[in-house]
Amino acid sequence: MNKPKLGISSCLLGEPVRHDGGHKRHAYTVNTLGQFFEFVPFCPEALAGLGIPRPTIRLVKAGSATRAVEVKNQQIDVTERLLATSALIVEQAHGLAGYILKKDSPSCGMARVRIYDAHGVPQRVGQGLFAQTLEKTYPNLPVEEEGRLTDPALRENFLERVYVYQRWLNMTQRGLTIQGLIHFHTQHKFLLLAHDEQAHRQLGQLVASASEPHLLTLGNEYIATLMNTLKKLATRKRHTNVLLHLSGYLRKKLSTDEKTELREVTDKYRCGIVPLVVPLTLLKHHFRQFPTPYIDMQHYIDPYPETLMLRNHL
Repeated sequence: MNKPKLGISSCLLGEPVRHDGGHKRHAYTVNTLGQFFEFVPFCPEALAGLGIPRPTIRLVKAGSATRAVEVKNQQIDVTERLLATSALIVEQAHGLAGYILKKDSPSCGMARVRIYDAHGVPQRVGQGLFAQTLEKTYPNLPVEEEGRLTDPALRENFLERVYVYQRWLNMTQRGLTIQGLIHFHTQHKFLLLAHDEQAHRQLGQLVASASEPHLLTLGNEYIATLMNTLKKLATRKRHTNVLLHLSGYLRKKLSTDEKTELREVTDKYRCGIVPLVVPLTLLKHHFRQFPTPYIDMQHYIDPYPETLMLRNHL
């Protein structure tokens, strides 16, 4: 797979586009994720022609609407400029595998952005205008804020979704077929199981009902359900369930001592003594000794480049 493309708020790459002429370079994103992804940067406020530096803006409540106005002169309303620019940017976002947004920004904030009432009292209930446009246009696109990437579970969840979505884009660019959909679903069965067993069954039934006349509609329903399901954090209990399923494929091939060791390592993971990478490494060792085509195709085993080391902290 070529490097997936990630949209990103320009300031996170160190570009001096902030209202004060500065930046918010995010070291993990630049230094680590930069090795695995091609970044496509945008700054809605700069592209809207608000200037660098520029007066700070904030979101305010105006009846049932939310407006973006200058902090020092609230008569200057830049809402329409930002929305028009956001619409132009999302046109260029087609083909992206994910997006990293700047938290708290009135344009880019994903969630809990301050919205001020008529008395100047803020509530963290808003979403940046650009982030809102992005979400409406690409509801299946994995989106995260740089601040949340410091959380190991949220970081792993976001990047797992990015690689799943990239594989979906690669498949559909070649043209969606029933066989392609079945193969894609089969590859992601154990990954789904780690997030939601009910959705795992639901999507299996959906794929089984696939027919040519309704394939495009079914495909849209499939990817929407899949990406929504993957937003749910995979728990230690669900991962343990998947590990036990995988172990079942080795039951008749391992010695008694090997089965005991695998069971003990899995139990240590279940109890929080070792990270997920430990039982997975042992399983991969055994599957190299006893190749199983069905397991070899499962993306749960290697959902993203191993060198990201995301499962070292789960």
